[in-house]
Amino acid sequence: MIRTLLSARAPTVISVALGLLLSACVLPPTQTPAAQPLASEHMGLTDVAVAPAPEGWWKSFDDEQLNQLIERAFSNSPSLAQASARLREAVSQADAAHAGLLPHATLDATVMRQRAPENFIVPPPLAGSVFWTGVGGANLSWDLDFWGRQADALKQARALAQASGYEIESARLLLAGAIAQAYIDLYRDSALADIAARAEAQRQHIIDITRQRVAAGLDTQLELRTAEAQLPQARVEHAQAQASVDLAIHQLAAISGDGATAYATIQRPQINLDAALPLPTALPINLLARRPDVLAARLQVDAADAQRLAANAAFYPDVSLRALAGFGAFGLDHLFELSARSYGGGAVVSLPLFDGGRLRAEYRGSEALLDEAVAHYNQTVLQAVQQTADQLTRIDALTRERADQAQTLAASEDAYRIAEERYRAGLASYLSVLNAETQVLNARRSSVDIIANQVIARVTLLLALGGSFDPAANTAPPAATPPTPVATGATTDSAAPANSPPSNSSTSELALQAQP
Repeated sequence: MIRTLLSARAPTVISVALGLLLSACVLPPTQTPAAQPLASEHMGLTDVAVAPAPEGWWKSFDDEQLNQLIERAFSNSPSLAQASARLREAVSQADAAHAGLLPHATLDATVMRQRAPENFIVPPPLAGSVFWTGVGGANLSWDLDFWGRQADALKQARALAQASGYEIESARLLLAGAIAQAYIDLYRDSALADIAARAEAQRQHIIDITRQRVAAGLDTQLELRTAEAQLPQARVEHAQAQASVDLAIHQLAAISGDGATAYATIQRPQINLDAALPLPTALPINLLARRPDVLAARLQVDAADAQRLAANAAFYPDVSLRALAGFGAFGLDHLFELSARSYGGGAVVSLPLFDGGRLRAEYRGSEALLDEAVAHYNQTVLQAVQQTADQLTRIDALTRERADQAQTLAASEDAYRIAEERYRAGLASYLSVLNAETQVLNARRSSVDIIANQVIARVTLLLALGGSFDPAANTAPPAATPPTPVATGATTDSAAPANSPPSNSSTSELALQAQP
């Protein structure tokens, strides 16, 4: 009667037990809305799409020394070596994450010499004796990944690996740009050193004229000493300008990955400052899809979202299949006998009950990382747009300044020439020559600065547009689907119930717009 009653109530008892068990489980926290990435249509990108610059765009400057410096930098740069090492690490982590989805098999063998207790569960002669034991066999396990935790971990690792590939492209782009800009700075410093040398020669020439005028009784020792006082200052400025040239060479050698032995090999730049570079006149509509740093930041958001999904899946039961087959025996002589064989198989279900809040803390941390990644992406987008707009404005302003400064320089050169001739003829004072010299020196320095700044602005704009990086042709490992170049907002599964199983698909649809 009792047995019949228990049998009838068994389903109810099991249901109550399972209910109590599940009520004690660790439940997922309520999901909070994720931060929203900026959409490209709100960035003011309205101009036509731009194509990638030609590979080796710096060759347009027609300076073989610049070409060699950049090629050496690609081979020797520590920054590129670090980025490459990070890529290899990310790819290895992606491979390890992929291995979690596959069955695992091991072959184990154990041989031990041991003494069994006298009150052992087996009778003498084994109890209380010393003997060999042997166990050997194969074990197979396979995590079925019902809730997609392993799959999301793989998505995260692959997104980070592809982001690392884009970071290498970004590092190459920045390295080539840094060398080109440092090379232009070397041109600037060399030109300013020429101006300083020319100023020193001019002041020596004025001293010679002044001495002739003093000998002719047209000037006094006051004018001569005043002119002589300007020469040491000119020498100081010339020495300072030459020191700037040496420092620019040191910087250029360091950026290109060379040491002090390269200082003597770097010669004066012979750069074509008016080289044609493919530059737009307004913000291109495909700006964000052309920059590797923006694409890398987008993939980092995808990786953070996958990590959040994996952290959510950790609250649900982990189901895996296990199987074993092998031999075991007391005494090695009987280890491989048919009677020593053993085998088995089944399913293993693991459900978190009490963990001290670890899973909830990890999930909250994954949400914070997602918000941080979105904020980083938004900041990268804003910087990309600002950098491009700034350089467009700077190039336009410098173009007008260069034309006006050319007129100023020509007028200053004429004024100095006239002042020198009038001073030689005794029709003007030394003060007028000194004022004219000051104006022409300032005009020469300003002209060099404007020309150099204009070229640097053009290079910076080319870098802001992504240089020669082509997302369509990029094959950053591991092979994965490139980011979809569509401008949308991010959506999250924040409306899902707290205890609903997670989805295997990423929920972040990020903002990018590209035109072919």
